[in-house]
Amino acid sequence: MRRALLMVFLGGCAFMGGAAVVGLSPRVESLAADPPAVRLPRATSDVLQIGDRFEIVARRVSPAVVYIEATKPGTAAASEKSRSVEESGSGVIIKVDGQPNFLVLTNNHVIAKAAADQITINLADGRLLHPGRIWADPESDVALLRLDVTGTLPSAALGDSDTARVGQWVLAIGSPFGLNQTVTHGIVSALDRGQISLGSTIRIKDFLQTDAAINPGSSGGPLVNLDGEIIGINTAIASHNGNNSGVAFSIPVNLVKRVMRQLLEKGSVSRGYLGLQLAQSFEPADALKLGLDRVRGALVETVYPQTPAAAAGLRADDVILQLDGVLIRNENHLINLVSALPAGQKVRLQVWRERKLAFVDATVGDWSKGQGRFRASAKE
Repeated sequence: MRRALLMVFLGGCAFMGGAAVVGLSPRVESLAADPPAVRLPRATSDVLQIGDRFEIVARRVSPAVVYIEATKPGTAAASEKSRSVEESGSGVIIKVDGQPNFLVLTNNHVIAKAAADQITINLADGRLLHPGRIWADPESDVALLRLDVTGTLPSAALGDSDTARVGQWVLAIGSPFGLNQTVTHGIVSALDRGQISLGSTIRIKDFLQTDAAINPGSSGGPLVNLDGEIIGINTAIASHNGNNSGVAFSIPVNLVKRVMRQLLEKGSVSRGYLGLQLAQSFEPADALKLGLDRVRGALVETVYPQTPAAAAGLRADDVILQLDGVLIRNENHLINLVSALPAGQKVRLQVWRERKLAFVDATVGDWSKGQGRFRASAKE
């Protein structure tokens, strides 16, 4: 870690030293010795107000942001000893109605497979704690850690991610590269992003995209609006080298709240499913071939046997356009809608089949009970 910081620092020194070694012509040296005064334009009241707002939000939320270290069992060949793996990330302290303890909200991938005594939560005031209990939902990458402490702790408020708008100012707070309490700013770049791959266990993908600088170690930290409310949990970056490239993704806090509610009430998350394999890539050429005038809906690739989709009569090459009147944007949108429904609920699907509209009635299944059969069918 110190080496990386030293390289950045020496980069600036090398530039200055280079100028001294090369030397300057007499005219340039004269100008350099007596440079003309450079005046910046006065900051407008709007600029001053936004700067003040950044400072206020950072002061308010930063004390609630924590640094998390987790030691996990590693994998090794049978002939070798298993080596532990150290993972680090961020989290944010919240208070939930009906819960006597403060909770840390973070990503499941930060603490997955680590025992409670192998997870260290570094508070902003320097205290080190182990969680008293862990709740986790791998499919949404959300986890909660209970803090067994007396007294009060700084906490951050949960906002409403449905009010997020493209172009809205946001701050990201976390521990990139272990640098605790790092604050960066940017805007909400896009909504409803789901076309990213985050591993086989994460099934629910519906992200806010931001250009706020997020790097390794930021996972689990909050994305907050200028009211100091959490609107997302920072989860992933799109990068070729593992560092920030201006494209980062956060789990919308409204999805987090739905998952959190079920975890705290039942210990697990109930989800609906139909039993479909949907096309991850639905191109304009595919839409035109099927007789659609634009790319819309979710294209069915496979209907697995003995599933609600099979019982409803859905077919391969159907394009699901609506679910109970809600227009389907893409395959991830459909997955998220169905997952949020309770098992046993009847739904009406509008589908595009053989170049005309059709309606299919289906009964949502229980993912926890049907996933074994579904996954077994998927391997056949």
